[in-house]
Amino acid sequence: MKHQKHDLTLESAEALPRKRMTFGRAMRYQLLKFVRIRATPHAIGLGVATGIFSAFLPLVGVHMALAAALAWMFGGNMIAAVASTLLLGNPITYPVIWAAAWEAGQMILGSKAKSMGTIHLHELVHKLSFSELWGPILKPLLIGSVPLGIAGGAVGYFVMVQAVTIVRARRQARLNAR
Repeated sequence: MKHQKHDLTLESAEALPRKRMTFGRAMRYQLLKFVRIRATPHAIGLGVATGIFSAFLPLVGVHMALAAALAWMFGGNMIAAVASTLLLGNPITYPVIWAAAWEAGQMILGSKAKSMGTIHLHELVHKLSFSELWGPILKPLLIGSVPLGIAGGAVGYFVMVQAVTIVRARRQARLNAR
């Protein structure tokens, strides 16, 4: 099947209907961006894994630098690491990630929030009392984020390696069929 070239002017381009951006279409678009990175599926997968891991950590402001550094250290793709950090770590997902990490940290530490009494987070942050924030909030959050980040990174690695391998094989088959 040959591709036809269209001579589109500005008026005719505006007359074309625009496809609606659905969630599935947006995910396919993001996947294609990862597939087009010039690297091996393993390097892209490692980049995605380090990006997901760093997005789980409660180190606000250093996620991208940490993801790039970890990807470089482990031989992953730094572009995939930063991109996956940006995709996973956003204001919509952080409350869910941090709540899950805090709960996981509480389970790992074997502590109960109810036994610590009421925590007035606004007052602690306003006073910038790091020592008072560490025990009830930051320590469980940091400890819980590590295993969740490792698990999320492992899933991201295997999914991305498989996705890149499959999409590239399909593309190669289409090119060979021409």
